[in-house]
Amino acid sequence: MPEYLIAFNAEWVPDLTEEQIREAGRTSTALVEEMKAAGVWVFGGGLDDDSVVAGVDLVDGKPVVLDGPYAETKEHLGGFCVVDVPDDETARGWAAKVAVACGWPQQVHRFGIPPHPSPRKI
Repeated sequence: MPEYLIAFNAEWVPDLTEEQIREAGRTSTALVEEMKAAGVWVFGGGLDDDSVVAGVDLVDGKPVVLDGPYAETKEHLGGFCVVDVPDDETARGWAAKVAVACGWPQQVHRFGIPPHPSPRKI
């Protein structure tokens, strides 16, 4: 089955009270348990806004580690999960559940065919 990335940009998250954040955590945790029970959960998580972010670029063919990303990380990725489902429609259905559980929009992307088979599927 194909794997899908369900993700959100941190800038899509509205300003929330502490109680709203706790509630989103409760509903999201319950949804992850539902995904695991359904056998579609691969992995996922939210990104730490306070963590060190680095970029790696090639200079004369050699990797050079750069301080920070090229753009604000929060503008690109706030959190994600990967699901293993049979088709686009099913992936969109899980993304809808994630959007409801979190309270903000989600995007769905299908991964391309991996160059090597996943060890967990062998």
